[in-house]
Amino acid sequence: MHDVAKSISGVPTQPKVRRRRRGLGIAIALLVAIVIFVFGIKALQIGKMMSSPRMMPTVTVTSALVKEEDWPPRLSAVGSVSASQGAVVSTELAGIVSEINFENGAEAKKGEVLMKLDASQEEALLRSAEAEAQLARTDLERARDLAMKKVVSSAELDSAQSKFTRLNAVVDQMRSNIAKKSVIAPFDGQLGIRQVNVGQMINAGQQVVALTSLDSVYIDFALPEQHLSKLTKNLEVQVRVDALPGREFKGKLTAINSMLDAVTRNVPLQATLENPDHALRPGMFAKVDVMLPETKKTIVIPGSAVSYAPFGDSVYVIEKQKDPKSGHESLVLRQQFVRIGEVRGDFVSVTQGLKAGQEVVGTGVFKLRNGMVVTINNDLAPKPELNPQPADT
Repeated sequence: MHDVAKSISGVPTQPKVRRRRRGLGIAIALLVAIVIFVFGIKALQIGKMMSSPRMMPTVTVTSALVKEEDWPPRLSAVGSVSASQGAVVSTELAGIVSEINFENGAEAKKGEVLMKLDASQEEALLRSAEAEAQLARTDLERARDLAMKKVVSSAELDSAQSKFTRLNAVVDQMRSNIAKKSVIAPFDGQLGIRQVNVGQMINAGQQVVALTSLDSVYIDFALPEQHLSKLTKNLEVQVRVDALPGREFKGKLTAINSMLDAVTRNVPLQATLENPDHALRPGMFAKVDVMLPETKKTIVIPGSAVSYAPFGDSVYVIEKQKDPKSGHESLVLRQQFVRIGEVRGDFVSVTQGLKAGQEVVGTGVFKLRNGMVVTINNDLAPKPELNPQPADT
């Protein structure tokens, strides 16, 4: 009666409490068994992985051979193109423009009349002066005849001679003034854009048009004074201009200034280039390389093989490596820090870090790391050139 009363009042009996505790213990035991089972499987997997040889993923790369080439030393500078013969044609006298006989940008020949000023007044004065000179000639001849007959004195003959000479000088001056009313091309060349118009009143010295001879041009540039001992006339000069990418012009060093610039301590230089197609124009910015006669052995690799970084430039050398356990031989990358020198076209010189005959990764070095296993495939590898088109790619 007492147990029934406790059960009815909601308090669990002793057998029920024992059954609940037994069930909880079984659940905990099962959970512990499951955890041990899972960890056991993982431990076996890890052990198996560690016992098997480690295989690095293989990456396909392009390769380039480290070469030793003869690179002639060169001195680089910047300069500008100037005309070997050029002038801005101007007028000597004032006047009104009556004729313009050229087109803008046309070719002109030496002696060709480019422009005329109105010379009607001067021509009228010339006719008058010629008439007076003709009369003076007649008077002189008459005075000579009379002087031979002792009719006139020597003083009168001298006066007639002086008058004739003076009037002839006036005629010559009139003719010279008329000639100066015509603007003539002083040499063969290409004309620019005219700066006058027909009917315009211009002053003496007025600029008419630029005339430039473009068959050959000068390159004006300068180099530091420490290079002066290396410079001689007729050294080869290579020139590139931004306006004509991909083209290289060759010429000769033709002038070395006798004085250095007192401010920059540079020696002014001038090279001459043939320009048959008139591609080079005065005022162009030019990059100049003076090629020195001696050569030197240089270690050369493609510029794309270099990984540039603030802490140092490096390349990835491809080396054969044999696994000590399996004996399998594979190609492995070794990062090698290098010192880069001169750049020419697609190539760079290496002054320290590499030897001729080594093989390096040619492209895509940014995605690589030290110790990677690689295979080589050069089927689609770009071919570097010393004189690429366009330059310095």
